[in-house]
Amino acid sequence: MRLVAENLAGERGGEPVFSAIGFALASGQGLTVTGANGAGKSTLLRVLAGLLPATAGTIRLEGGGDEWPTARAACHYLGHQNGMKTALTVKENLGFWRDFNGPGRKTVDEALAAVGLAGLGHLPFGYLSTGQRRRAAIARLLVSHRPLWLLDEPTSGLDAASEGRLARVMVAHLADGGMIVAATHQPLGLAGQELRMGGK
Repeated sequence: MRLVAENLAGERGGEPVFSAIGFALASGQGLTVTGANGAGKSTLLRVLAGLLPATAGTIRLEGGGDEWPTARAACHYLGHQNGMKTALTVKENLGFWRDFNGPGRKTVDEALAAVGLAGLGHLPFGYLSTGQRRRAAIARLLVSHRPLWLLDEPTSGLDAASEGRLARVMVAHLADGGMIVAATHQPLGLAGQELRMGGK
């Protein structure tokens, strides 16, 4: 499987934020997207996820077959918001995403253990600290399988130990043949390509 972006351009609020972006990722590869605030990192991830239209260029997912015909169909998108309901328990939130997206490589309990939240699944999501919420959102990536992970500042709110867990989760996903595009200001321990975006 390969993710190919060619001559991509995107805008935010009607203003161009990036242009002429291109890269190719194969199964097992990661791409770290860096650059100053306002350079278009988040916009690029939203374009790749199909949440925003590209103003120019193409995005192709090659080799995904009928199961993953497009990058949009094949991706998990983790943005600045965690995508969880505060009134539901952590397990109820993860169970919803598993049922909605289909099963993953790990059960809910295994996913919580992988992010250091074993034993906290019964708590309402709204009771968790900022870092715990982010870790629960990362567990969401594990309970439903998608080959392409699009991660926007995934370490936001995480302490050093949790950053280490995230690194291990990402390495395991790549070893399983997955692909990762991660926008970040912090080192992620993610081997692979780097795309530096310039500010406007």
